[in-house]
Amino acid sequence: MNKKLWTGFIAVYVVMSLTNYIIHEVILKSTYMTLVESGLMRGAEAGTMWIYFVTALVVSFFFTLIFSKGYNGTGAGEGIRFGLYAGLMMMTSWAYDTYASVPIPYSLALQWFLYGMIQYVILGLVVSMVYGSTKQAAA
Repeated sequence: MNKKLWTGFIAVYVVMSLTNYIIHEVILKSTYMTLVESGLMRGAEAGTMWIYFVTALVVSFFFTLIFSKGYNGTGAGEGIRFGLYAGLMMMTSWAYDTYASVPIPYSLALQWFLYGMIQYVILGLVVSMVYGSTKQAAA
């Protein structure tokens, strides 16, 4: 595996962790606290928060690996497009399958979907910046 794959993986993981923090610990925190108080969600004291870091590692690696396999070297647009496709694949099932099976408010599912789409587009842009554009693609 090449240097760009590992650099991209680390960059995607850092940005994913940062955007996860902003989305879940800043923007949606009050919503989550209401759901914890109602007994619908576990609180941080449950000791399961480490799972988020492990899944972020796995998703970041495969996000970068899949990008590298289809990389054409066309620049930022390629990364944004990839992030959009990956986001649609991941967030549609995550947000709406959870809504279908857990009694969360629809507004939360919608926010997960929308914020997740923004997050994945940003991640696509990040990985495309690591890989850069090639002279052949620009010509």
